[in-house]
Amino acid sequence: MLDNAPVGIAVVHGPDHRLLYVNAAYRAMFGSRPLGRPFLQTFGDLAQSGYDLLTGQVMDTGEPAVLAEAPITVDYPDTGRQERYFSISIFPVTMEDGAPAVLSMMLDVTDRVDAAQRRQALQRYSTLVRAGALVEWTASPADGSVRWSRGWQEITGQQPEEYLGHGWLDAVAPDDRPGLEAAWVTAVTQDTDLFEHTFRVRMHDGTYRRFHVHAVPVREDGTVVEWTGICTDVERRWREQRRGDLSTRASAAISDATRIDDVLTALVRVVVPELADACAAHLVPGTEVGGTGPRSDVERVAWTGREDLALTPPPPPWDRSAARDVFARPVHRTFPPGRPPADLFPSDTVRWLRANRVNSVVVAPLTVEGSVAAVLTAAVCGEREPLDRDDVALLTGMLDRIQPVVDAVAEFQRTKHVASALQHSLLGRLPEVPGLCLAGRYRSSPTSAEVGGDWYDAFTVDGAVMLAIGDIAGHDLAAAIAMSQLRNMLRAFAVDRPQDPQEVLRRLDSAVARSGEYQGTATSVLARIAPGPDDSWRVTYSVAGHPPPLLVLPDGDTRFLEEAHDLLLGLDPGAPRSSAVEPLPPGATLLLYTDGLVEHASEPLDTGLDRLARHCAAMADTPLDRFCDRLLTELPVAGNDDITLIALRPAP
Repeated sequence: MLDNAPVGIAVVHGPDHRLLYVNAAYRAMFGSRPLGRPFLQTFGDLAQSGYDLLTGQVMDTGEPAVLAEAPITVDYPDTGRQERYFSISIFPVTMEDGAPAVLSMMLDVTDRVDAAQRRQALQRYSTLVRAGALVEWTASPADGSVRWSRGWQEITGQQPEEYLGHGWLDAVAPDDRPGLEAAWVTAVTQDTDLFEHTFRVRMHDGTYRRFHVHAVPVREDGTVVEWTGICTDVERRWREQRRGDLSTRASAAISDATRIDDVLTALVRVVVPELADACAAHLVPGTEVGGTGPRSDVERVAWTGREDLALTPPPPPWDRSAARDVFARPVHRTFPPGRPPADLFPSDTVRWLRANRVNSVVVAPLTVEGSVAAVLTAAVCGEREPLDRDDVALLTGMLDRIQPVVDAVAEFQRTKHVASALQHSLLGRLPEVPGLCLAGRYRSSPTSAEVGGDWYDAFTVDGAVMLAIGDIAGHDLAAAIAMSQLRNMLRAFAVDRPQDPQEVLRRLDSAVARSGEYQGTATSVLARIAPGPDDSWRVTYSVAGHPPPLLVLPDGDTRFLEEAHDLLLGLDPGAPRSSAVEPLPPGATLLLYTDGLVEHASEPLDTGLDRLARHCAAMADTPLDRFCDRLLTELPVAGNDDITLIALRPAP
C-alpha cells in the first residue's frame, strides 16, 4: 500500500534517525537515496528545512506534527537546487519488533501556493524556527566565516554586525569554544561531507543551552561554493540523556558495594567531572550507619575534585548542632565566583568556597531508613556554568535511584555487625599466661553477612598452653554451629589428653566421621606450648589438612612447620596421625592462621605462603598485637573469605 501511495513516504528509526524505508513517490521527488544511514547524511540538502528537528520531536514526545506549506530547498536529481513548498505530516509508529520509529508523508504543493501564500508560509516557518530554537546559516567555503543566519539574533541577542564572520563564536560557552572552533576549521579545510558538533550557547538572557550543529557543503561541479547548516536546541534531550546515563553509571558503580563508605566513594566519582568540579560526602554525627553505633563526630568518607583545578577537600557544610535539621532537604545556592553569602555555611566552609572561586553549590541528603545519614556536597568553580535546578533534580534523582542499594547495604552492614559480634562471642577470651604473650584476630568476609566456620582457641592445661585453630567450609549458621561443636569437642579431648595433640585430633577425626553433620571440609591445627627441661619453651603440634603453622625467629628467619601434616578431619578416621616438636626461643613468634590470609584464586598457594613469610620476617620484633593488626591491614587478601589468626610469643 505504501509503495503505491501518491504522496512521498519515508520511515526513520533510532536516535540518529536512520532511513529505513522510502516509497516510489518519495524517490521520484528527491531521487534514489541509500537506506540504512542517518537521515541527514542521506538527505543533506534538507538540513535547513527543520524537517529533522520535527522528526526528533515526534520521536521524543510521541505526538504527531504537521508542517503546512513549508519552504524547502532541495537538490533535485534532474533540475538542480530549487526551493519548493511541501505539506508534511509526521507520525510515531511502532516496528514489528516493538522498536519506535517515525513515518512522514510529504506532498509537493508548490503549484498551489501563490505569492501571498508564499509570504505567509515564510512568516509561519520563521515563527516555527524561533519557537523551536532552530538556527539556519550559510558560511564561506574558504575560511568558514558566517555569511548569513536566520534565528541566531533571536536566541543570542547578537546583532548581524556582531555575529557575522567569526563573531558568533563570542556567544559560545568559553569551555566549549576551543573544541568547536578546531573541529569547524578541520571540516572546512579538509573538505568533509558532513560536520556535526554539540556545544553550549549563551542565550539572550545570560543562560546557556546546548545546540547541535549539522552542516553540509554545497557543491557545484564538484567544487564547494558554500556551507549550509542548522543549529537545533538539544538541551532537553541532552539533559534527559545525561540524567539516564549518570543514574545508570551511579547504579553500576555501587552495585557491588558492601559498605556505606564504598557507596559514597563510588557516587562522588560519578558526579565529578560530569556534573560538578568537586564533590564530597560527609557522614552526619549522631546517626547509625550499618549498625556501627552512633557517630559523635563529623567524618568525610569520600571526596574527589577535577584534576586540573587542584582543589582541596571541603569542610562539612554544617554546624554540628544543626546538621540534621538543615539538610533534611536539598540546599541549592548560586552566586558570583568566590563570593558566597557569609551566612550560607559555617565560616570554614565559606572560606573554602571563596578560595576555590565556587559559583554554585548543592548539598543533598542521603537517608537510611528515613534518617539523614550522610550529605553529598557538589560544587562548581570559576566560569563554568553554575549548577541549576535541573542539576539539583539530577543529583537528587541519582540519590533516589540508588536508595534501594543504600538501604540494602545498610541492612547488610547491620546484619554483618551482629554476625561479627556473635562470631567473636563464640571465639572466647585468650588466657593470661606469665612469660607468654597471646593475640588473636578475626575478620569476617566483606562479601558475607553471615557467621562462618573459622575459629581459634587458647586455654591452659597442667601448666601448658593449648593453641588451636580450625576452619569448617561455609558462611552460614550451620557452619557456625558445626564450628562451635568442633571447638568444644577439641577442648574436651585436649583436657583429657593434653600431652598428645595427635591423639586429640585422632579422636576428633572419629567424632567428625561418626556424627555425619559436617558436610563440608573441616581442618585444624593443635599445638601444645610447654616449658622444656631447660626452662625454654617447646611446641608439640599436629596438623589436620590445615595451612602449616609459621615460626618467626627473633632474627627474622622464618620456617613453616610441616613435619606433622596429615589428612583433613573425618576423611579417614582409621588413618594414624603424627606430631612433631619444635623449640620456641624467647622472642620467637608462633603463628596459626586460616587460608583466607594466604589464598588467592589467581595464584598457587605457595605464592601466598611465601608472601606471608616475607611479611612476618620484616615484623619479627614488632609487638604482637601490632604484628597481628598489620597482617590484616597490609597483606593483599582475596576478600571473599573470613580471616582468623592466633599468635603466641615467649617474652624475650
